[in-house]
Amino acid sequence: MIPLYDAHNHLQDERLTARVDEILRELSALGVKGCVVNGTCEKDWLHVEALAKQHAWIIPAFGLHPWFIKERSSNWFDTLRQFLDRNAGACIGEIGLDRWMRDPNVDDQEKVFVAQLELAADRNVSASIHCLKAWGHLIDLLKRHRQPERGFLIHSFGGSTEMAASLAKRGGYFSISGYFAHERKSGQRAVFEKIPIDRLLVETDAPDMLPPPTLIANDVSEVNDPRNLPKIYDFAANLLAIPLPNFADQMERNFQKLFT
Repeated sequence: MIPLYDAHNHLQDERLTARVDEILRELSALGVKGCVVNGTCEKDWLHVEALAKQHAWIIPAFGLHPWFIKERSSNWFDTLRQFLDRNAGACIGEIGLDRWMRDPNVDDQEKVFVAQLELAADRNVSASIHCLKAWGHLIDLLKRHRQPERGFLIHSFGGSTEMAASLAKRGGYFSISGYFAHERKSGQRAVFEKIPIDRLLVETDAPDMLPPPTLIANDVSEVNDPRNLPKIYDFAANLLAIPLPNFADQMERNFQKLFT
């Protein structure tokens, strides 16, 4: 059985709650050997932690997403450190910058992002980074602040080939999701074809980033289901013209290097 790794998802999301036990059983049967479950706000960190305690192949990630920074408590950063302290092997995510959202507070986003990035650097744990319409800002902050030596993930990478090269020099990895199989994403597929294979990972971003119908592996089509992962592997291996077993072996090496 081909080993599968999901570099970024949100299994704790309420849109998956009703069937999460079924999903987890089937992921194990499909050959999933590891996945990173990303928190996005203080109120879901406990759920992420609980999932990781139930399944050894789940790596918990705790982070404050730019969409939710307005909701943070005054002691959010101390709470984040506490979750990292009591969960060995945890990483930081999902964090980032977003100018696409309505009325972004760019200064506040930067403050929260840098605090979490430097915490990842202090502990040398990976960070899963969200970036929309803020690539120049992200590069500038990475130049001015420390990153974890093991590297960081730009999840569902949507930047240019030149941006990927710049980020890779700073330790960046880049994950592709089934969303990029949509016809309109041909330009981004061309970018992924040029990223070095040792810097690529596969993600579902479930329950978001719904792939096209050809990559939906079950009868649940209103949200992206984590069980779509095998079809996403097929899509990515075909895109890069690499035999699936070889591709999967490389993804395993990349996942372990960044996250374990």
